[in-house]
Amino acid sequence: MGRVGVVIIGINGAVASTLVAGVALMKRGLAPRRAMLTEPDDTVTSDKLTDILEFAKLEDLVFAGWDLNDKSLYEAALGHGVFRADELEPVREELEAQRPWPAVFSREYAQNLQGRHVVGTDGGHRGQIEAIKKDIEKFKQANNLRRVVLVNLASTEKWMDRTEVHQTLAAFEKAIDENNPAISPTMRYMYAANSLGVPHANFAPSLANVPALEEHAIKNGVPYCGMDGKTGQTLVKTAMASMLRLRRLRVDGWYSVNFLGNNDGLVLDDPKSNETKVRSKASVLDSVVGHKVENHQVHIHYYKPRGDAKEAWDNIDVQGFCGQPMQMKINFLCKDSILAAPLCIDMVRILDVAQEVGEKGIQTQMSMYFKSPYTSPGQEPVHDLFQQERMLYDWARSVAARKQKAQGRPAATNGGAAVFGAAQQRKDD
Repeated sequence: MGRVGVVIIGINGAVASTLVAGVALMKRGLAPRRAMLTEPDDTVTSDKLTDILEFAKLEDLVFAGWDLNDKSLYEAALGHGVFRADELEPVREELEAQRPWPAVFSREYAQNLQGRHVVGTDGGHRGQIEAIKKDIEKFKQANNLRRVVLVNLASTEKWMDRTEVHQTLAAFEKAIDENNPAISPTMRYMYAANSLGVPHANFAPSLANVPALEEHAIKNGVPYCGMDGKTGQTLVKTAMASMLRLRRLRVDGWYSVNFLGNNDGLVLDDPKSNETKVRSKASVLDSVVGHKVENHQVHIHYYKPRGDAKEAWDNIDVQGFCGQPMQMKINFLCKDSILAAPLCIDMVRILDVAQEVGEKGIQTQMSMYFKSPYTSPGQEPVHDLFQQERMLYDWARSVAARKQKAQGRPAATNGGAAVFGAAQQRKDD
């Protein structure tokens, strides 16, 4: 089948270090393989994504990436405290051997971060983009990879509006050459990925879904998805909102508060970055419940003692039969990185399949993974969690049927089950 490289922006962060350490532990049979739609498990259900399509094995994933500090991945994972030291000990040597490449960064976009392990600015935006490309190319060659996928797990950048330089590829490239600040670090990474034909996922809420980059991705045959991973409170919100709509319980108000003490929380303590995140989290509700919720509030607070174990409070006021008021209160005590890491594995594997079958541009079938799913201009995103699930499974069945047709095989009659077994080789091997 071949190995797949995963290059991560922010690889020493809580989510990324948890992801890499977790995969290392699962490969050795030291942790159960849970919470991934693209990993076979013992869940009893009529539909499994792994019965429809074959995905890259965990054993075939190879990780690398960029970060603002040059600590080893072991030091990073230990410092974030998601896994205990005794849990990390069996993979310590492997994680200690991994150190990040210098990152593209500017405090102009994230005030609360300091960065010393960074790419120089002497060559401007274009020089930074070339440095990113060189890192990816060397990594792919050194590890004999059949494909590389990029995942943005960097901290949230400040809120940015789309401008004229984001509208066309020509204007965007001119802005790169002029070192225009409208071309953020995130956009520089995505441009570099597009240039190399590398699929990418924007798990952060930082602006990258602009017409110029969509044009560039389509031109270079790159499938991509984003933005802002839907892990905790918004996952609950989209599921509960769908239930309330189904039962026609009218939502009068929804008050949401997040407390988190990891590095993401520190970054979001800056009002400019906080605005980016709050806008993303607040965008989902009205379209799911089917009416304007007049009293919808979202608040994010940095509270250091919580660490990575964030706390999400929701108070929901609803009207039932004859307009009678009722209330629901939810307190979700969760580990942010433990919820996020498996989604990243799913996204890498699905983007791998998408590029294999010739998909390019925005992958709306991956909407279920994001608070603010990417769409093309003029399209409305789908936020209903259960509609999003159907979109992904419909896409998977369509891909399976296309692959069967290409190989002259009859179409499956059981919803695509068991279409491709582990022994089957992919077309691009």
